[in-house]
Amino acid sequence: MKTNIRQISEITGYSPATISNALNRKRGVNKDTSEEIFRVARELGYVTEDHITKIKFVMYKRTGQIIDDTMFFPIMLDGFEQECRASGYEMVVCYLDRRSNDFEQQLRWILNDSSAAVVLLGTELWEEDMELFRGTKCPFMLLDYWKEDMSFNGVLINNSDSARMATDYLIAKGHRKIGYMRGDLRIKAFRSRFAGYQVSLRKQGISAEEKNIITLRTTMDGAHEDMLRYLDKKPELATAYFADNDMIALGAMKALQERGFRIPEDVSIIGFDDLPFSAISSPGLTSIKVPKQEMGRIAVKKMVEIMKGETQAITKIQVCTEFVERGSVKDIRNHT
Repeated sequence: MKTNIRQISEITGYSPATISNALNRKRGVNKDTSEEIFRVARELGYVTEDHITKIKFVMYKRTGQIIDDTMFFPIMLDGFEQECRASGYEMVVCYLDRRSNDFEQQLRWILNDSSAAVVLLGTELWEEDMELFRGTKCPFMLLDYWKEDMSFNGVLINNSDSARMATDYLIAKGHRKIGYMRGDLRIKAFRSRFAGYQVSLRKQGISAEEKNIITLRTTMDGAHEDMLRYLDKKPELATAYFADNDMIALGAMKALQERGFRIPEDVSIIGFDDLPFSAISSPGLTSIKVPKQEMGRIAVKKMVEIMKGETQAITKIQVCTEFVERGSVKDIRNHT
């Protein structure tokens, strides 16, 4: 006879409502109670470790300043949801906020749920944060992050090569004084982009001068305010800048225009992400287009492979970008 919740209730002594809440990982059930209910449910064959019906998209927040103020991640999430539906899995969106009082409880709930796989959006992860996710009891992989010890599967943007390509473009347009608009939060993606910028300059024998590196907040409003303060010091500007992302580039662009600088006649700018805002700014922002929806789809496809046991190897999938040329860069080859 097929096991049901009432039988589990008779054996454990807990009410059917408590058992239902525990099996569905709802909050409010005591940890010891939940473990006892799952032990009995497994013994009776009511649940099995390999019966996964959900894929959790877990958005990790250390500060929220990167992932809260951009359309990048909702677009990625749309592709993730489409692929979950096509693959027959339920998508669950979870927020794991390092600043929350119940952070450790959130973490345990997510990582000990054997009925769901976890794709962790690691944009705001720091190196030491990864220790939190070792020993997870569910299929697990990273999105927009990579651990150098190769202990986790990951899908990420080809950040370094993309930034190198953008800086190569500025050099090809005749620029030699090329600055860098640096996000104040040094997430791994930004560090990789800075490395690509440096490689491009070094290949052409151009020095990355400290005076041409501007540190700005990562929100559009924050970058705008910081750039205004920087410009008020009357600095000598580079002829062109590569920015860590579009939010920084657009905020800085607005500040430059408010202080009387023309884009691109006086200053050229390239962003990263190709957000919808970039196409409608004035001028349109030249940027690096990340296939955001496709990244979400690829993450789900890879997770399904892992769950089905189709691959045992740890893999790092780098998603290539596309350079989108608009009106924010001036060709100065005939003006030098």
